[in-house]
Amino acid sequence: MSRRLKETADVPGGWGRLRFTGVAQLLEIPVVVTEQYPQGLGPTVPELGAEGLRKFPKTCFSMLVPEVEQELGALPHLRSVLLCGIETQACIMSTALDALEQGLDVHVVADACSSRSQVDRLAALSRLRQSGAFVTTSEGLILQLVRDAADPRFRQIQKLIKDPAPDSGLLSLFPGQSPGFS
Repeated sequence: MSRRLKETADVPGGWGRLRFTGVAQLLEIPVVVTEQYPQGLGPTVPELGAEGLRKFPKTCFSMLVPEVEQELGALPHLRSVLLCGIETQACIMSTALDALEQGLDVHVVADACSSRSQVDRLAALSRLRQSGAFVTTSEGLILQLVRDAADPRFRQIQKLIKDPAPDSGLLSLFPGQSPGFS
């Protein structure tokens, strides 16, 4: 997320992205970071914990640009991708639909995705579910990845997830209703 986009996007999604970046490093999960038009929007903000990670600049909304596809092609057993970032209705949706088309399982981390508009975010998450992506939360996905509290890395991971993610604003769109995650 660039500084300019951070100023316009709902910030709570950043908490989930930061959680996930730390856990991915602990679990040695490959992380691919793209930057949407960094010359105009600025570089990735340091708060996301992506220092030291290679960043792929892009202008199209899907992150599956040739350089990223080459990077992913070097992962011989790639079956799933985990997506987080901004703008959910543009970059996340375009990437997810492209990855689904390539036969990959797509997991979209709802509390690690943001948009300038909550309505756009909600509609995008709904469409992604309808298209076959798995919409989940950072904590739910992290616990699925670590699989067992006996894992020697669990104590470190537990420190990253012990505090609940701040309210991302999605539940306020469902007064008296189920948010549709059933």
